[in-house]
Amino acid sequence: MIDHAHDLESVRDATERLLTEVGKLDNASVTESSRLPGWTRGHVLAHLARNADALVNVLEGRPMYVSGEVRDADIERDAPRPLDVQLADVRESAARFQDVCAAPADWSRTVELRNGVTDTASRVPFRRWVEVELHHVDLGIGYELEDLPAEFTERETDFLAARFAGHRDVAPTRLTDGTRAWRTGREAGGHEVTVTGRPADLLGWLAGRRAGSALTVEGGPLPTLPPL
Repeated sequence: MIDHAHDLESVRDATERLLTEVGKLDNASVTESSRLPGWTRGHVLAHLARNADALVNVLEGRPMYVSGEVRDADIERDAPRPLDVQLADVRESAARFQDVCAAPADWSRTVELRNGVTDTASRVPFRRWVEVELHHVDLGIGYELEDLPAEFTERETDFLAARFAGHRDVAPTRLTDGTRAWRTGREAGGHEVTVTGRPADLLGWLAGRRAGSALTVEGGPLPTLPPL
């Protein structure tokens, strides 16, 4: 059962952690490369702000973005801004998201995200939590996958394993951290690859943040995952 109120508190906490750490940067640091190819830290911060507004659109029944081109153009437009403007935008857009989520609503309703993807409204706060946590890591300012809350790591691993489940281009795979286990990829037809590793390394591989070199693989090569 998704508890959207709990997830909204988690989003609030994650946002405050991010704003505190980004606030220690300077203008030059914002223009430096992030861990995402082709994006500076300014791009990441601009994306976080515009994503909050996009999820407001989702919850209010509008298209998430006018178009992919407009989404990309908005990020490019906002990326070069100085640190104080970036911080204010992330903070204010996060507040708009929280305000919309605080309004009485049917959280069981279906909403539409990008590219025709649908979900229940109650899962939108978790999706925002994912954006804030993973992009905090992407900034490359000292917050690592190992620093993510344990609950978040487990739930995002659940989500990503389910996302790739049944994907014809992903070999049948069993994932385990030694305590918990997940299955993903095509239906196992008698042969299955087993991937073992620490929770942070498993999540990093599933989320495209790590190549998987720290994982142990048995039964075949490490499967290639499609981009998110």
